[in-house]
Amino acid sequence: MENEIQQKLARYESFVNEGLRKDLKDTLDARDAIYDQISEYLKLAKDIEVIKDNGLNEMKTQVDLGSNFYVQAKIPDTKHIFVNVGFGFHAELTLDEALEFIKKKEVHLQKKAEVFTGKVSQIRAHIKLVLEAMAEIMKLDRTPRPRSLNV
Repeated sequence: MENEIQQKLARYESFVNEGLRKDLKDTLDARDAIYDQISEYLKLAKDIEVIKDNGLNEMKTQVDLGSNFYVQAKIPDTKHIFVNVGFGFHAELTLDEALEFIKKKEVHLQKKAEVFTGKVSQIRAHIKLVLEAMAEIMKLDRTPRPRSLNV
């Protein structure tokens, strides 16, 4: 009987460690990736506001080519910019169109992040439930059992 209880506890522990905790990490990583996207769009909105506020018609900047390798770039006309609209596509937008797109994209990404936050809460609740069940099983296992009387 005790061996059977230990096996069940081991299965529950494995389920928590290999299943639920992995799902929790994956969900948190996905939510963090969305927050990173939101941050990038907000940075872009701030940069657009700087361009508009200062009336910049052209500008020099540094562009990341990848792996933190930067090159100087001259932007001869700041009236239009290319914005990543998702799935590897970029659209040429005016500054005002870009700001409007960013607002909508931020709302969309916030909703996606909220879904992941809900999933995180569910997974944490499942982990807590399983751990409490394990504690209850361990408590029951330690409870002295009445001995049968041989009459």
